[in-house]
Amino acid sequence: MRTAVITLAAGRHTHLLLQQDGLARGTRAPDRYVIVSMADPRIAPLTAGREPAPDVITLPLADGRLPLAAARNAGAARALEGGAELLVFLDVDCVPGPTLLERYTGAAEDGALLCGTVAYLPPPPPQGYDLAGLAGLAPPHPARPAPAEGELLRGGDPRLFWSLSFALTARTWNRVGGFCESYSGYGGEDTDFAAAAAGCGVDLWWVGGAPAYHQHHPTHDPPVQHLDDILRNGALYKRRWGSWPMLGWLRAFEALGLAVYDPGADAWHKR
Repeated sequence: MRTAVITLAAGRHTHLLLQQDGLARGTRAPDRYVIVSMADPRIAPLTAGREPAPDVITLPLADGRLPLAAARNAGAARALEGGAELLVFLDVDCVPGPTLLERYTGAAEDGALLCGTVAYLPPPPPQGYDLAGLAGLAPPHPARPAPAEGELLRGGDPRLFWSLSFALTARTWNRVGGFCESYSGYGGEDTDFAAAAAGCGVDLWWVGGAPAYHQHHPTHDPPVQHLDDILRNGALYKRRWGSWPMLGWLRAFEALGLAVYDPGADAWHKR
């Protein structure tokens, strides 16, 4: 099965290079490594001449915002043009465990959306992360299933899908239709994709032995820097699916006095 790894990048160069190193050390190498640069001209020269050899494509920003949905679609299209039969999406912050591609490939079936575990790493030491020691730095995220090595949990809750690490066959990708490109900026496009997959009868499977390790970076909780994106994309999801996503963040924004909920209109607005 020809496998392509797809990642999106805008900055986070150190994280991207460690991901590339992690792929190079895996028990199975990707047949193609597609990097979608979102208006970052440094990506191609930084990753060139390293293994796995990158296929870098570039997309402009969408009204100043990162085009995450469109970038994933563009990366998938390039991979499919190259004959990929399995698409593996990794967030730029995620380093694959050695067996990630092997386990995803072994579990792949048409009609299944595959997710592996993700562990959130502490800040790296001064010399950076040691690839061989990542598994001992943090457990899998507690809010998601964590099947054992060789275990496959079918019938997963699509609301728990995350785009940090997932895989699906080319046929399943075409069945779902990719990501909705009406989303731009941060938040909602992955929840929409999971809803679309479930609506097509695609089942969510949690795959044991396919770990990824999320490299530390500064963040806000809730992500106040993405307030406008989350309100805009949340309203789009509401129009498409009839409910509000990202409610935990919306309620946290409300508690901070940044957003307000209108129960009569079932709408969230910036305060």
